[in-house]
Amino acid sequence: MPNLHFELVTPEKLLRSEDVHMVVVPGIEGDFAVLEGHAPFMTVIRPGEIAIYSSATTVTGRIAIEGGFAEVNDKGLTILAEAATEVA
Repeated sequence: MPNLHFELVTPEKLLRSEDVHMVVVPGIEGDFAVLEGHAPFMTVIRPGEIAIYSSATTVTGRIAIEGGFAEVNDKGLTILAEAATEVA
């Protein structure tokens, strides 16, 4: 059941704003997963691929990003990416 609010923003536009189960993000110190209730933090992200999960085992989207920042707070996960492209 999706319960984490996820937003992906680039300088041009808001690309995603949806409730999901989990998002795996390419952090500067390694990939990390964010689920509902994750501890608040902010980090730099490296170029790589974001994986969006609608359930524990179902990937519903992959997005290539060119780096940026990720913030987790009580409202969910927000990624501010320098550039982002949907992966087919």
